[in-house]
Amino acid sequence: MGLISSLKKAFSKPYTTVSVAEAKDLLSSGATLIDVRSAQEWRTGRAPQAKHVPLDRLQSGFAGINKNKPVIAVCASGVRSASAARLLASQGYQAYSLRGGMGAWRQAGEPVR
Repeated sequence: MGLISSLKKAFSKPYTTVSVAEAKDLLSSGATLIDVRSAQEWRTGRAPQAKHVPLDRLQSGFAGINKNKPVIAVCASGVRSASAARLLASQGYQAYSLRGGMGAWRQAGEPVR
């Protein structure tokens, strides 16, 4: 493997960042949506189909997420969900991060409860 290939592999993302529309398509195909925000943030409003798995719980081990389905992580703005998606991908999940987080979800007019 050449130097350029090695560098690309070292710096490539092991997950995919998706828009709200792409996330909705994935969800309709059976993907799981996990919300990695804190309990306080979760209570301020969440996507109806989201499962609450705070990032610290995800980092500490078992989170009860089906490995046979794609997983989309969402947070407030997209930073923590990227960390979650990277972690999930390293554990063998097909992982995605929602670009713009719950802010983008709300801005797209998607339901929040």
